[in-house]
Amino acid sequence: MTVSRVMRGETGFSEATRDRVLAASKELNYLPNRIAATFGSASASTLVGLCVPRFTSALFGQVTASIQSNLARLGYQTMIGSHDQNPKDEELWLRSLAAWRPAGVLLIGTKHTPAALEILRNLAVPIIELWDLTTQPLDMAVGFSHQDCGLTMGRYFVKAGRQRIGYVGALAEADTMGQKRQSGFEIALAEAGLALAAIELLYDNPGFYAGYVGTEMLLARAPNLDSIYFHDDEMAIGGMAYLRQHGISVNDDIGVAGWGALEAASILSERLTTTHVPTEAIGKAAAEKLVGRIRGEAVSEVEVIPTRLVPGNTISPLQGSPNK
Repeated sequence: MTVSRVMRGETGFSEATRDRVLAASKELNYLPNRIAATFGSASASTLVGLCVPRFTSALFGQVTASIQSNLARLGYQTMIGSHDQNPKDEELWLRSLAAWRPAGVLLIGTKHTPAALEILRNLAVPIIELWDLTTQPLDMAVGFSHQDCGLTMGRYFVKAGRQRIGYVGALAEADTMGQKRQSGFEIALAEAGLALAAIELLYDNPGFYAGYVGTEMLLARAPNLDSIYFHDDEMAIGGMAYLRQHGISVNDDIGVAGWGALEAASILSERLTTTHVPTEAIGKAAAEKLVGRIRGEAVSEVEVIPTRLVPGNTISPLQGSPNK
């Protein structure tokens, strides 16, 4: 019984006992049969499903790494899939996951097809929707408000005296969280009697090249902008590359801000104005909350992980601005 509890990641034994069991397991080259355990008891599964919007996103990668390491620490393994911003693909992945009888499910996003909701109801396991915060989750939620990210950044632009503002986004055909940031940004501008002077939404995934091309297209239609808000930092960095190549001074001529506080921005000659997203904290909170619910512990339904606007020198008050 003690060996079984150790191998399932449970409690009720000393660290010394745990070390002895794991040492013996290693010496015997023991590998647990997770499938047999799953079919033997509904509560014995240590498999957790995790579905992310895109494998190519650095931020989703960081959240995934945090979830995986924290679940492993708690004795659980992850089965990871991607829906590529398509709720129908999430539904197909959930059908595959259900066959493995997971102990819990983690979903990045809150948009699900009716069939996906039916699968989740039939699984009857703890579910966490993370990243984009919802106050009415299917079961539990961990994350932050993307609209508030845009709202805070929009007010920062207004305070800096920016008035001819453009926006460059991506994934135009998908219902994305970037659109919620754009919405919050526009609400902040409207508070000050302003509106976006120009918008360029690409069908591509966000990235450096998309930011470069999007900036070129935006300025071809609206050459007199004084600032641009980008879908994320990668697109902002691509946009800054375009500005430099065409002799346009970042901040003095056109201010730039992104989102995500990606590592790539840390090597720029200018400090990018952006929003820091605590990916590790989100992953840790989601993993611990899910396992807590699996083990019958009392956990809160909704947990807010705050983001933080990081001022840089890519957008600051213009000369002659009352805020300068």
